[in-house]
Amino acid sequence: MSSATVTAEEIHPSLWRASQLARGRGRVVETGYPALSAELPGGGWPVGALIDLMVQQAGVGELRLLRPALSGSGNRPVAFVQPPHTPDGLGLSYIGLPIDQVLRVKAQKTADALWSAEQILRTGSCGALIFWTQYAQASSLRRLHLAAQSSETLFVMVRPLAAAQDSSPALLRLALRPSADGLTVDIVKRRGPARAEPLSIPLQPTPVLLSRHARLSRRPLAQAAARGVPTEVVI
Repeated sequence: MSSATVTAEEIHPSLWRASQLARGRGRVVETGYPALSAELPGGGWPVGALIDLMVQQAGVGELRLLRPALSGSGNRPVAFVQPPHTPDGLGLSYIGLPIDQVLRVKAQKTADALWSAEQILRTGSCGALIFWTQYAQASSLRRLHLAAQSSETLFVMVRPLAAAQDSSPALLRLALRPSADGLTVDIVKRRGPARAEPLSIPLQPTPVLLSRHARLSRRPLAQAAARGVPTEVVI
């Protein structure tokens, strides 16, 4: 076999040509958005690796972006570590997650949240783990990435846009900004060539925002939210 016909992946699965998307042999989860999948190595979200989603502020649409992947997690629980808001039944139902399938971890300290995320990854007890945090040291990111590699968990960290300037072991890093019909997605890091132009990903609005019932008084909504709080672990 001549060197001209040898692909980088044939030399080693972790190699790829800088001008091409890596075709890696790792498992991926379909994103549900063809335009996004076409720009990702393997054509989907990598499983068993750290994914960085960097946002202007939490709640810009990261869960709606992950909706197809989360709704396909099967019967395995989905862990939310340090979510910025208390998830409610209507919102969870919209992204296809039964309320009894979601585990919310609320920690008093960032170190406790990091420890919890690492244990979830090492045990492989959840189909997906979404971890919101304002700051994480490089050493903590490496530990979580290594823990994720031993699992079959879709692992996503949601961090501020400013984190895009820092190094990260994540295989995939996306910067998310709100747009008129969804999100503008910049690919900060992937196993492949850089992409200069951002992607426009349309997202369906959460149905409750379009409902006339969203204008009801706060008291009934608060009572409904209390009934909709998923299983919670406080550490």
